[in-house]
Amino acid sequence: MHGTMGNWKLSILFAAFTTVALFGQSDKTLQITSKLGRTFYSLPDDKGVVPAAERALAADPKNVQLILKLAQAQATVWQDKEAAATCTRGLAIDPNNAALLTERGHRELPLRQFEKARADLKRSVELDSKQPEAYYHLGLSHYFLGEFAPAADAFCKGRDFAPSQDSLVNFTNWCYAALRRAGKKDEAAKALEKVPLGMKSNAGHTEFYFNLVRFYQGQKREDEILPPAPKDPADTEAELAYDTVTYQVGNWHLYNGEAAKAREYFQRVSKGNVWITWGYIGSELEVSKQRQ
Repeated sequence: MHGTMGNWKLSILFAAFTTVALFGQSDKTLQITSKLGRTFYSLPDDKGVVPAAERALAADPKNVQLILKLAQAQATVWQDKEAAATCTRGLAIDPNNAALLTERGHRELPLRQFEKARADLKRSVELDSKQPEAYYHLGLSHYFLGEFAPAADAFCKGRDFAPSQDSLVNFTNWCYAALRRAGKKDEAAKALEKVPLGMKSNAGHTEFYFNLVRFYQGQKREDEILPPAPKDPADTEAELAYDTVTYQVGNWHLYNGEAAKAREYFQRVSKGNVWITWGYIGSELEVSKQRQ
């Protein structure tokens, strides 16, 4: 694992997230055109985090840690394409750097480059088998490719190295979802035992994952955990929570045989703007499948 605990906590939620204005930016760069035909851009770097990281690197251009910090700075303003290229630059210096491989794989996911991400993240865990972040994103790469059994394996392995209760709960959510999509209902139920009923929520940034696990366990109702649709398009935190929970509830309906209800939830999420969240990506993939 690289970076601070704070970086890890952010990375297990979404590709890189800051609450800033989504519209009217003059310095945005095109990142992707989605399967649904939508174009998505980076955010303005109002605080100058990327130039600051570039200046630090310019003073020591072969410093792999500074290269990694530049990639992470780029990701905070959704410059995932640039961040992946920065990691490639670092890997030319140090090809076996597990942290750079993890970071590049992480950034390839919101770029919808799932096969590239899978290759990078597999290599990363081969080099360092105790990285929760690498396992988490490896699980996502498999999951978005429809490889649900390998996804579950990665999520469940990574959970053994979870650095906090929040990350354990997040891993459990994805482990359960992947096992259900793989048709392994009994194993999925057992996976939920890692979050016993006596465990209390930290009531922090990832409480929505905790509520999802309680929903899977039958301890909370759907209407209790679904957040309201965000009213302000600039409120990226609200959309993060909405995308995460709405996608997973739709997913729950899908593997419980309620395809029409699932489709309704996926379509709701895919109308949003925060294209880097895992819930958005999952919903986009499901909607695109339905249109084929």
